Amino acid sequence: MGSPDFALPSLRALAEHYRVVGVVTQPDRPAGRGRELTPPPVKEAAVELGLPVIQPARLKEPQTMAQLEAWAPDLIVVAAFGQILRPEALDLPRRGCINVHASLLPRWRGAAPINAALLHGDEATGVTIMKMDPGLDTGPLLSMSRILIAPDETAGSLSPKLARLGGDLLIETLPAYLSGQLLPQPQDDSLATYAPMLERADGELDFDQPAEALARRVRAFDPWPGTYLIWGDQRLKVHRAHAVSATSPGVGVFTIQDGFPAVGASDGLLLLDEVQPSGKRAMPGDVFLRGAHDWKRINDTW
Repeated sequence: MGSPDFALPSLRALAEHYRVVGVVTQPDRPAGRGRELTPPPVKEAAVELGLPVIQPARLKEPQTMAQLEAWAPDLIVVAAFGQILRPEALDLPRRGCINVHASLLPRWRGAAPINAALLHGDEATGVTIMKMDPGLDTGPLLSMSRILIAPDETAGSLSPKLARLGGDLLIETLPAYLSGQLLPQPQDDSLATYAPMLERADGELDFDQPAEALARRVRAFDPWPGTYLIWGDQRLKVHRAHAVSATSPGVGVFTIQDGFPAVGASDGLLLLDEVQPSGKRAMPGDVFLRGAHDWKRINDTW
């Protein structure tokens, strides 16, 4: 069970080493400017691999549970599926359900662990293989693998690294688990943190925060939901930015630093390396300034 690109290495690894009786993924969704129905990446991979696939809007639908029972899986593997598994699904396979989760549990339980690790400045993250229970990422642990987070890492660059790590770790873990040699170990709930689902509104930059926290937000929310600031009467998307330890001209005040647009934070400046004005393509910040003659004037600083 899975939907986005993150699940692909796990699916392909399972198909290479085990008999996959079926794939469950999310329904096709409108995407792109034309809002055409687009299948999730896992469906495309399942079709390519010649695997049966279903796309229930809700896992609890009677026909969905009937299909799962007909497949009679020994084990269900979940990787970024996007739906909560109810007890009847968790109890269906003889060996239970296991999850490929993109954090070092119990840190960052929830829907957006990759973003949360970047947003909070974690030095490392990783992947955990967990036996699922009815809670939200609360089940006992089977294995985990850790990697360092690069200083310029974004959610978009970190996710495929963790996806590959997850596929490898899954195949390393399954033999010992299926043979009974590897026993699940309970999580330490006192160390748990939560990574809530992201919303588009989360992308607005709040310059009352420190510049470094804002820079982390830009990286954590790239590519989705993205980050932006309000410049005059338009929304200016911020694709890349970094903190500068210069004197702030004031919270939210637009200025220029080293030939690039910058904005005052609670401490220092957020320098905008790459931006995208409304209706235009993304561009380097210094290129943007060539046409943004009123960049500073909007705040009456000229």
